[in-house]
Amino acid sequence: MNPNRTIAVATRVLFIIATLGGLASTAFLTPILSAPDYLARISANENQVLLGALFQFIGAAACPAIAIALYPVLRRHNEGLALGSVGFRLIEGALYVIIVTCLLLLVTLSQESVKAGAPASSAFQIPGMLLMAARDWLGPVGAVLTFGLGALMYYWVFYRSRLVPRWLSGWGLVGATLVTVSGLLVMFGLAVPLGTTQAVLALPIAVQEMVLAVWLIAKGFNPSAIAAEPTAETSRWQAAAPSTVSAT
Repeated sequence: MNPNRTIAVATRVLFIIATLGGLASTAFLTPILSAPDYLARISANENQVLLGALFQFIGAAACPAIAIALYPVLRRHNEGLALGSVGFRLIEGALYVIIVTCLLLLVTLSQESVKAGAPASSAFQIPGMLLMAARDWLGPVGAVLTFGLGALMYYWVFYRSRLVPRWLSGWGLVGATLVTVSGLLVMFGLAVPLGTTQAVLALPIAVQEMVLAVWLIAKGFNPSAIAAEPTAETSRWQAAAPSTVSAT
């Protein structure tokens, strides 16, 4: 298979894994963690919480893998932005891994609170609140902002290079901007973490990435854009050209 086609297919699969992992995690965790008696609910639904944490971890692994998979193609058009997108999405993945750790600690805390027969005790509620606060800051703010910045970088390269249609990369730029704004709104207390406002602002990029995934598997990257990419020999000649001119 053509290497560029392989990258397109791999990227498509990773987009789907990241999106489905996030959706599944939210579906498993939200009914439990949003309850006032979340510690008791976590203890009573431990397997459901662990499954949610597992899906969160799968999504966390897929997030940086998307930028890494795209890097060999994007670096030919803008190496700085390609590398920047990898860096931001690596940070995003790391933040999600910390969230998974918080979830596992909540499971342990809920077990201990039930054993002690005092799930409402401040000895358990205070660390529980801290873990929940860490989750709310790391995900809806930290991970959302790093995702948005990383996505803006590679969608801008897509837009300039025409590797995918400009309507699709433009949609990605708008969606990434909106999701970044949602993280800022949560940061400054103008929106609730994972609330309706943030969900609405995140919807355009969520839909766009599914459309992009289908496009990449069906069409791949634009052949004319690939053909226009500078070869290694051309790049070396361009780098050497100024010194040659100076010498003469």
